[in-house]
Amino acid sequence: MSIDPRVTAYIAAKPDFARPILEHIRARVHAACPEVEESIKWSMPAFLYRGRPLANMAAFKAHASFGFWDRNALLAAGEFAEVAAKDRDGMGSYGKLTSLTDLPDDAIFEAQIRQAVVYAARGDRPKRAARPPKPEAEVPPALAEALASDATAAANWEGFSPSCRREYCEWITDAKREETRANRISKALAQVHEGKKLNWKYENC
Repeated sequence: MSIDPRVTAYIAAKPDFARPILEHIRARVHAACPEVEESIKWSMPAFLYRGRPLANMAAFKAHASFGFWDRNALLAAGEFAEVAAKDRDGMGSYGKLTSLTDLPDDAIFEAQIRQAVVYAARGDRPKRAARPPKPEAEVPPALAEALASDATAAANWEGFSPSCRREYCEWITDAKREETRANRISKALAQVHEGKKLNWKYENC
């Protein structure tokens, strides 16, 4: 068993409620994967398999946490309901841990760890969940009125990507003074008429 004294010191310095949780997690990880290595990464205990990230744990004032490096791969496997059930309730794969009862049954927990080892052994980078697209930006009324007066600009505007339109809208709405806002609308209309993005000057820098 590879024990890092820094991890031992980390656990010893944590609140009374957290120490049993961290010790239990540590024991389960070593039981499921005798080859696991311990380290400190990002100021918290980390578990590595053959030098590759496997999982980490941490403790805070009111809760502890444990997270798999490739949590989404475990979720995609479809057989680890415990991971999905408490996911997103705080940092880690099991939410905010305040007692040992917040962790899965030992057999389930160790099975999840062994599966995580399989992903770590392959060396794949974790596949992060895709972020939902941002909603279409609300066009400031004054800009909408300006576009309506210029058919070419209006056509170019419709051809822009949502992110390009959002940049223009946010740039205009961020103006604090009415004069500044009017100047930005005038500049935006001229650039859009020419089919240019807001920061077109810097695209090739």
